[in-house]
Amino acid sequence: MPTTARRLTRDDLDAAVRIDAGLMGRPRTEFFERRLAAALARPELHAQYGVDGAHGLEGFVLARLLAGEFGRRDTALRLQAIGVHRDAQGHGVGRALMDALEGAARRLGAESLRTTAAWNDHTMLRFLDHHGFSLAENQILDCAVHLGRVSNVVVDDDDDDDALERDRADIRTLSPAELGAIVRIDRKLTGLDRTQYMQRKLDAALGESDVGVSLAAWEDGHLVGFLTARVDVGDSGRTESMAVLDTIGVDPDFKGRGIGHALVSQLFANLSALRVERVETIVSKADFALLGFLYDIGFGASQRLAFLKPVRG
Repeated sequence: MPTTARRLTRDDLDAAVRIDAGLMGRPRTEFFERRLAAALARPELHAQYGVDGAHGLEGFVLARLLAGEFGRRDTALRLQAIGVHRDAQGHGVGRALMDALEGAARRLGAESLRTTAAWNDHTMLRFLDHHGFSLAENQILDCAVHLGRVSNVVVDDDDDDDALERDRADIRTLSPAELGAIVRIDRKLTGLDRTQYMQRKLDAALGESDVGVSLAAWEDGHLVGFLTARVDVGDSGRTESMAVLDTIGVDPDFKGRGIGHALVSQLFANLSALRVERVETIVSKADFALLGFLYDIGFGASQRLAFLKPVRG
């Protein structure tokens, strides 16, 4: 009998968590709860499928639509998690899940499938290679989180140089009401009106993250910079908490005033309080300005790699 995939439902949560826990060694219930809830709330942005067998769910895949990250102009479907019960491996379940994902990508207008994996996750690397993925042009950077990181100074109780970085602007928690100001800054930076993209980023950062850590910078009553970030447990096969920096933007009229450093400094302070140890981001290798900024504040090459697979029409 041919193996076929169907859409996941809320009733699949427990089975998906059990399959994943059997592969990862620990349950990631909250991760799956958030992903399934997000897909039910915004089905046009998500692709989530499962394959059934004689004893119920045998495999699952979760993916989310991407469009516009750090100025990208193409659309992609990002593979967030995939799992096949150990007893069902080698029987076409993974192939059925990937076929369903590619079909969803075509329907959503995505040009590629994208994901990340650790360089030493040999099982996942073999799976991606088998299904036609190759190394992407983007570079994954990460950074240890601790106070003083942004100013390149390890601080003590009496000398908080990093606090001075945060004091360069009035840094507040980002709110949905600030979408218009964010779009205005983004338009200045990219020359594009990416209202829908920025709305999606706000939805993901404020609604799908385990903890809200997105920030806005204010001067003289005006929003002059922002970053969207999220803290998640479980994305791309991880079991530890990791912060992901999705987008950062500073009004060009305020360039050179340390707004970007202030935003990241406050982000690190918040993450440190949450006991999150690392923050990660993905950047185009051709975006020299952003790469320079990130390297300047302590980011470096990650142990994770970015992969893509073109989607044929």
